[in-house]
Order: sequence, then structure tokens, then C-alpha cells
Amino acid sequence: MTTLGNVIWIIFGGFIGALLWLVAGILCMLTVIGIPVGLQCFKIAGLSLVPFGREVEVGQLGAVNLLANIIWILVLGWELCLFHITVGILMCVTIVGIPFGKQHFKLGALALLPFGARIGD
Repeated sequence: MTTLGNVIWIIFGGFIGALLWLVAGILCMLTVIGIPVGLQCFKIAGLSLVPFGREVEVGQLGAVNLLANIIWILVLGWELCLFHITVGILMCVTIVGIPFGKQHFKLGALALLPFGARIGD
């Protein structure tokens, strides 16, 4: 069921979300200081491409992660979060779309606080 969910996810918007994360990663990689942020964006792009069967644990904040998350929210995080929340609400309009909306909400939370988050299987 996870594979089927991921295939349907890619067809109905997952590819666009992954592409947005990829573009954000490339933009961050333009500066030396942004390289760690860009690498994190690439990891999340992979998650955004196939989110079913993977868990996200947000909330392990240290001082460095907190500062990085604040800068991230101000620069690119709120746009990606807004995308995922908007698409998640649209997906939840139908009963069939609720599982996909939940995945967008998971990615929206990750878009706000990507540093200190753990992505697992």
C-alpha cells in the first residue's frame, strides 16, 4: 500500500513539492554559508517525493538549530510551509485526498522547523 500511495502522490502533486524543495536547495547552495541548509533541502526533497511509510520527528532544538530555524523561516521556510498547508487543505476536501493532505501537513511542519528534525522509516 505504501508503494501505491507514493506512486499516486508523485502523480498528483508530490513531484511539484519535491521540485520546490530542490529549487530551494539550489538557491541555498549559491553561498558557502547556505550549503548545510541546501543539503537539508535536498534530504527533504527526497522525503517530499516519497513520503508514505516514512516518519518525521520535529522538535529536537539546540541553540544552533534554533538559530538556523529562525533564519530559515524568515528566508524560505514560510513559503514552503504555505504551499504544503494550502495543498493539504485542498486535498482534505475529499475523503480520498485525506491521506495525501496529512502528508502535506507533515511536510508543512517540517518546512517550518527542518533543523533538529529526524526523518526515519
